[in-house]
Amino acid sequence: MSSPFSLSLSGMSFFRFLWHRIFRIVLYFCFAFKSLARDCVSIRISYMFKNMPKNVIALGFVSLFNDIASEMIYPIVPLFLTSVLGVPVSIVGLIEGIAEATASITKFLFGYISDRMQKRKIFVIAGYFFGAISKLLIALAFVWPFVLFARFVDRFGKGLRTAARDSLLLQNATSSNRGLIFGFHRSLDSFGAVIGPLIALLLLSLLHGAMRPIFFIAFIPGAVSILLLLVFVSEKKHEVSSKKITIQLNMKKMDKRFLYFFFISILFSSGNSSDAFLILRATNLGLSATGAILAYVLYNMSQTIFSTPAGHLSDKIGAKKVFSYGLIVFSIVYFFFGLIHNSVWLWLLFPFYGLYIAATDGVSKAYISSFIQEKESGTYFGLYQTGTAISTFFASFIGGILWTAVNPSATFFFGSLIAFIAFILLQFGKSIKQI
Repeated sequence: MSSPFSLSLSGMSFFRFLWHRIFRIVLYFCFAFKSLARDCVSIRISYMFKNMPKNVIALGFVSLFNDIASEMIYPIVPLFLTSVLGVPVSIVGLIEGIAEATASITKFLFGYISDRMQKRKIFVIAGYFFGAISKLLIALAFVWPFVLFARFVDRFGKGLRTAARDSLLLQNATSSNRGLIFGFHRSLDSFGAVIGPLIALLLLSLLHGAMRPIFFIAFIPGAVSILLLLVFVSEKKHEVSSKKITIQLNMKKMDKRFLYFFFISILFSSGNSSDAFLILRATNLGLSATGAILAYVLYNMSQTIFSTPAGHLSDKIGAKKVFSYGLIVFSIVYFFFGLIHNSVWLWLLFPFYGLYIAATDGVSKAYISSFIQEKESGTYFGLYQTGTAISTFFASFIGGILWTAVNPSATFFFGSLIAFIAFILLQFGKSIKQI
């Protein structure tokens, strides 16, 4: 008996076929979500720490403290620039654009160099060092070009460390726990994004709105992350290649599964605009600035809770499936961000949006690592992160145009549509080719 996916379909048959497949995915998603919720209960903290490699736990806490430092200042940097230094919003956009472009380009560059040198830890240490120092630099800034320099240093550090850090995690992973390891790391990273803004709000209250001392204080958790890294993280030793470092990739020799997933991720990222649009939408619907920040904290709390179980689920049923569920969650959430007119719904949508990150961030790394070798992982992780970051930049540019030229809802409807298309192509790609 031939498979139904090999039949020649056209017209209404195609839509019937598509509907049946989507219905099956929705049913499976419900079972997967039930499993995810069950894992949140059954995967106890004591169990995770007992079975998690020491390096992974240490790197998780390194990211936790670094993210506390970063998220302490993230919400107040624009306010510092506009209210303290008196620069226009256009300059704020210029600074952040240059900063993020720096991180995007350097992720691939230093990931590749890390592979050629077969060294990881030195890149991670240097990256977190630059990140910590950047907080002090902002605190000492009295003109906006110095803030630009500080943000450049910070994002340069992120590009320096990211791919090498993921390669360090991969060194400690097996085929049966990749998702769990990357998910666990994501959960601690997200927890830092919960604590950081709350500390910032508390300090703003205690300091009566003074912002400069917060940048000095933010250096402390950044320094703690470096200390943890130096003392508790080790790496496997590799033979150093004697060949000259050259940036060259042969697409023909790449795994076709990676290339297809890379293409899907680039497509999806072209509609995945900056989370700043979520904050703007929250205020657009009537939330105060403090309320918008608290909603964002709720979103990060959701990531923290679900990232480890989502990674564990991907080890059970496959990273590709879990990632595709994340895409459909994103599509649904963005659709409702565009549809709603009452801010009450935001308190449901923000934590639901956290499920998307939990199902895609660490899971995507686990999926990529299933068809690459550790010795080349810096290049592949860096290429993937650079590609999606550049695509996200264009998504934010398009989102801004739609927000201004049409209306705020258009930004989210566009992102929802792109995510749904990416979901269809990832979930049904091979089947569609046979129709």
